[in-house]
Amino acid sequence: MDAVDFVTNWRACRSRRRGTRARLVALAILGSVTKASPASESSTHVETAAAIQFRSDVTVELVRSNASDADVLFAARVSTQGEQSLAAAKDENLDTSRSKGLINYLMRDRHGSPFEHNSLTFYVQAPIFVFREFMRHRIASYNEESGRYRELNAVFYVPGHDRNLVQVGKPGAYEFHPGSAEQTRLAVAEAERIATEAYASYRRMLEAGIAREVARIVLPLSIYSSMYVTVNARSLMNFLSLRTKRESSHFPSYPQREIEMCAEKMEEHFAALMPLTYEAFNENGRVAP
Repeated sequence: MDAVDFVTNWRACRSRRRGTRARLVALAILGSVTKASPASESSTHVETAAAIQFRSDVTVELVRSNASDADVLFAARVSTQGEQSLAAAKDENLDTSRSKGLINYLMRDRHGSPFEHNSLTFYVQAPIFVFREFMRHRIASYNEESGRYRELNAVFYVPGHDRNLVQVGKPGAYEFHPGSAEQTRLAVAEAERIATEAYASYRRMLEAGIAREVARIVLPLSIYSSMYVTVNARSLMNFLSLRTKRESSHFPSYPQREIEMCAEKMEEHFAALMPLTYEAFNENGRVAP
């Protein structure tokens, strides 16, 4: 190696060392800034937390319906009247007040098909774990909001202060009792903490370009979703018999409180639309025909 080559190599090495030192210094500065800037992380966390909504209720709206006690009557009477029942079927102002006995007979003796000639469509907002229970009932049509096709809203369920927390008894024969103030605080605090952390992870993944259908896997079942549910009266009575707890029921049921909240709101609409059918349902032990 001659003198020129030596000098050239020495300068290149010195340049590389300077570059290495510069990178190390830059990394050190970046590390010190990162460590010295918890406020920026805290700010991001606060912004995420501020955007999150916590709820302890559900939403049930009757979107549309084609349901009345008259629907039950003309469907039943075709058995004995044939074409003569058509006039009543077309009469939108049919007087049903004197037909309580027929509806009660159909309910009592479980002639169920006349209760199927109607339709109720509900819009429901509830936590995803409630929807999983809904869809155990393969007697309705469902269309749910998609976490693949839209960014999910930051709305999460937390148990309300009146939510019973303590299970007493064995499966099939148990009750829920109120929790202590400490248990309530713990349940709410943990639910809020997990939801906040999970949604922050979800947002980071989306901002990094990760697909919605992948990013959503970090979200808990407490996140709210929305769906439409279309059902007829016979199927709705089956749902109500299983998802509400009533002393008058022939067959006891032990529903989770959150789906019972949905069922109670759906029942209010059913009672208003089909009062004679609803009355017969209750008088006969809340058993779907």
